[in-house]
Amino acid sequence: MNQLNFKLLILLALISSSLFAKEYHVSVKGSNQNEGSVSKPLKTINFAAQLAKPGDVIIVHAGTYREWINPARGGENDANRIVYRAAQSEKVEIKGSEVITGWKKDNNNVWKVTIPNSFFGDYNPYKDSIYGDWFSKQGRIHHTGEVFLNGKSLFEKEKIEKVIIPIPDTKIKDTEGSTYTWYCESDAKNTTLWANFQKFDPNKEQVEISARRTCFYPDKPGINYLTISGFNISQAATQWAAPTAEQIGMISTHWNKGWIIENNVISDSKCSGITLGKERGTGHNVWSENKSIDGSLHYIEVTFRTLRNGWSKTNIGSHIVRNNEIFNCEQTGICGSMGAAFSIIENNHIHHIWTKRQFSGAEIGGIKFHAAIDTRIMKNRIHDTGRGIWLDWMAQGTRVSKNLLYNNDLEDIFMEVNHGPTLVDNNILLSPSGIKTQSQGAAFVHNLIAGQLRMWPEPGRFTPYHLPHSTDVAGLSTIFSGDDRYYNNIFLGNGLELNPKDARSNYGLTIYNDAKLPVWANGNIYYDKALAYKDEHDKVENPNFKSDFKIMEDGNQVFLDITFDNRVSEQKCNLITTALLGKAKMPNEPFENPDATPLKIDTDYFGNKRALVNPAAGPFEVLKAGKQKIKVW
Repeated sequence: MNQLNFKLLILLALISSSLFAKEYHVSVKGSNQNEGSVSKPLKTINFAAQLAKPGDVIIVHAGTYREWINPARGGENDANRIVYRAAQSEKVEIKGSEVITGWKKDNNNVWKVTIPNSFFGDYNPYKDSIYGDWFSKQGRIHHTGEVFLNGKSLFEKEKIEKVIIPIPDTKIKDTEGSTYTWYCESDAKNTTLWANFQKFDPNKEQVEISARRTCFYPDKPGINYLTISGFNISQAATQWAAPTAEQIGMISTHWNKGWIIENNVISDSKCSGITLGKERGTGHNVWSENKSIDGSLHYIEVTFRTLRNGWSKTNIGSHIVRNNEIFNCEQTGICGSMGAAFSIIENNHIHHIWTKRQFSGAEIGGIKFHAAIDTRIMKNRIHDTGRGIWLDWMAQGTRVSKNLLYNNDLEDIFMEVNHGPTLVDNNILLSPSGIKTQSQGAAFVHNLIAGQLRMWPEPGRFTPYHLPHSTDVAGLSTIFSGDDRYYNNIFLGNGLELNPKDARSNYGLTIYNDAKLPVWANGNIYYDKALAYKDEHDKVENPNFKSDFKIMEDGNQVFLDITFDNRVSEQKCNLITTALLGKAKMPNEPFENPDATPLKIDTDYFGNKRALVNPAAGPFEVLKAGKQKIKVW
């Protein structure tokens, strides 16, 4: 068969598929006995999900759907996918919760309800406790279930006494909210909940409890090319999503390829909002089950098992997550172990993650990825989390570009045991701690960094690096420190006083003065407490200038009030290109685009063209001295 005939066959197949594609309509007023037309809609989304075939579209109309969508099949390719979308201009809620009535006054502001276990079917979140590798329960039990009063989650307590007399948590921002509390007990027949609703009568308000472990999740891999668009998704009893475990959030791809998750509002997950991660067959909380070897060795074993299980660009990842708002999740907004490779995470607003602080662990952040190979994290707004972006293991070919991060109380970006190349460019990082890196082989270019930097080696852990643009493992190495590049950044040096005994943290780049591997620095501007790298020559320093800045939120808009000194226009910078950045040492891979073409940083934070000769330092190409107000979102 010649090439022309082959292309004609493909075209005919696509035309045929589109001709036979079907629309299924779903309405809370419908019936699953209906045909699924506009006039005779189905009642549940999951029923439609069992019918849909590649090319079909499921249109969901206004209302609240309390169900788990478990798709029977996926699309065939990007042009022939299955689409789930909310009807235009209609509010569609998918909830992992159920409304609970019949509360009885028990003690002061405390109310009680008893629910038969049969109500929960095969999964009772009030018998299931949060558990997994790198999870820290802080000395108590935490159930996956949750209680909500008018959409706001209450704080679980481990003793009924702490519900009757709640003690405000003054260490968190929502101190008043911490006095709204609940406690549960279950036996063979019933589950009993006690809740302190303070001044509210729960029988006159909307009280919901989490009843499902997820909202949208195929229970088997191989469900590719789905689109999920325009929904409000909330209140699922999600489990801890360790990188060594099956990762299930409220929307979960389950080790598949080519999903588009867009234009959704995702909130109030007990653990994670969106997971792009691993499945169970290659290991599930293997470290918790076997403490005889270190967790990092377990994860290396898991990595090789996933490779034997088909982890490759052909089969896994290449998702698009864009234009979503994600908030009030207690582990992550978006996470993914290996399944987020080759993906685009773009234009999401992620905020108020891990705010209740009732538990902790090493897998918490606005975005937390393991093995984000060739993944692009771009144009996101991330604030009021613990960690903003956490790239853990195998961030090779990863690009973090044009993001806005602020009010994150641990740090904006943490890079853990990666070998690069990892490119961090044109970001606005305004939290007290800007960058923490226990990695090598990165390039930090044209960023505005307000807070501290922290860097240290990791001689005790061997972690993988890969063949360029591939999941194939090329080798293992420890982290020596260094092999990093800092070009054309502005360091504000504006924050808390440093601990003089901590040589790993500073404002600026003196943390690299004793790095084992080479470090390249040029074209940077240093203010206030920020200090230059020892071998940097072409720089601007003004230790007597404090650049006062302030973030102002006005509805969905964000403005940055900031002041630059008169020397800001003096800095002469080079245009950043693949040739200038060179190669990351361990993988011997250049800083380039995912398709292996050369890159150049020729646009700024806003997408404006940069000057090809002497571009401005920092994320803004138009940079002027004095005080200014800049719309940054």
